[in-house]
Amino acid sequence: MHTFQTMPIKLLEFNPFTKIGKELALVTVGSKDNANPMTIGWGGVGVIWGKNAAFIFIRDSRYTKELIDKYEFFSITFLGEQYKDALDYCGSHSGRDENKIENACLTLAARHGIPYIDEGNFVLLCKKMAATKLTEENFFSRFVQHKWYENGDYHTMYIAEIIEVMAR
Repeated sequence: MHTFQTMPIKLLEFNPFTKIGKELALVTVGSKDNANPMTIGWGGVGVIWGKNAAFIFIRDSRYTKELIDKYEFFSITFLGEQYKDALDYCGSHSGRDENKIENACLTLAARHGIPYIDEGNFVLLCKKMAATKLTEENFFSRFVQHKWYENGDYHTMYIAEIIEVMAR
């Protein structure tokens, strides 16, 4: 497998609706020695506060929520179709109870102390800038509330500066 190379963010070309919404990605947070990946299918990229940014959503019940609240940095790793089983696994198991990276047959790597999944095609290294907890009062549409949050397990939206992009 080729090693990752850093690249200027202005060279990054992808369709976020396909890449994030259909192909999914892994958010990895923790330390170089002990990290937890979680599959995401909600999020995006753009510019806010003069910074290139990514935003992701993590439910309150997830172990990753505890970790992302503790650490300043996280990564978003995009993997090829051949890793669909690993993505499914990381989205349906908790790192509280097991080593998801090992059990999903993935490899943990780190850059600048930020953990990421080495099998990815490209990685966004991110530094948290803000977090907003979604609550019942935040919704203008009852449909969204009832469809996605009937059990009260809300998401927190994290906005992070993309500090580096790595690609193969």
